[in-house]
Amino acid sequence: MTLAGFLILLLIAAVCGLIGQAISGRGQGGFLFAVVIGFIGALIGTWLAGALGLPEFLPLRVEGHSFPVVWAIIGATLLSYVFGSYYRGRTVAY
Repeated sequence: MTLAGFLILLLIAAVCGLIGQAISGRGQGGFLFAVVIGFIGALIGTWLAGALGLPEFLPLRVEGHSFPVVWAIIGATLLSYVFGSYYRGRTVAY
């Protein structure tokens, strides 16, 4: 994979992560956190789709690698909701 292909995948993951955070209403962090949420969301969403026997919707192919956009958004939404619920429930003692 070239550097340009990797940067395109990072951008797609960031957009999926930001959409997932917007849907959940529990956005935390910035751009790098959105990229991480997008990639981990793609893993979670793909696993969930495989476990339920659902097909891959709207895969984007970058240099032969497939990125499942719909499942990444669904996984990012779930992951963002879990992280947001965990961190909003904690208080900081000074």
